[in-house]
Amino acid sequence: MPVFYSPVPENLQLGLSYMGGSVFTNNRTADSDFSREQEDANVVNELVSHLPLQMMLYFNMFYFPCWWFSAVFMLEVKFYYLPGYYQALLITGMILLTVIEVVRLYLGYIGNLKEKVPELAAFWLLSFLFQLPVLLFFVTDEGIIILPLERAVHSLYLLFLFAEILASFLALRTMTRKLTLLFHLRQFGKVQSFHHAGMSPVYGLPYHRSVLPVSPAHDMYN
Repeated sequence: MPVFYSPVPENLQLGLSYMGGSVFTNNRTADSDFSREQEDANVVNELVSHLPLQMMLYFNMFYFPCWWFSAVFMLEVKFYYLPGYYQALLITGMILLTVIEVVRLYLGYIGNLKEKVPELAAFWLLSFLFQLPVLLFFVTDEGIIILPLERAVHSLYLLFLFAEILASFLALRTMTRKLTLLFHLRQFGKVQSFHHAGMSPVYGLPYHRSVLPVSPAHDMYN
């Protein structure tokens, strides 16, 4: 059943509210103007890196070698009892999981810590479209002779994967909201009021960071 969304995104509605308040309302006091600017500055400077996701990536990085050695050992134990097509499938699945996992963890770290949406989106896609189907095959297909140790390590790995998919989805939603708000604040000219010492010359972000691909301020305004 199709799901219908409002044609105006929530972040755009928020940006339009800011614009309406600054353009069409002239009776705000200086105190209320200052409070509004402080609220906007808090949104702009908020760090949206997802702590639970970062913790899961950290523990996953240490768990993956244990899972890999256990899976390879179990594969060697049962290898000659499997039909030829299952042998090929398991070897291919192990190679894919190993290569993709290294790339996936790297993208997750970079995307979450540096608040980069493309990298985090690639992490989510690799987790959902590649790792999850292969792991489900390892856990559910009884034709591959699932051993008790194998079922335990695969199930724990699957829990990590489900949690990371959910956490990365929430992190992506938060980051895209911030990017959308920053875009509309820039369009409405409000971001320039957030400049102060220690902030980036582009968007007032600490540590000289900007989440939007824009040129330096002196190129923008000269």
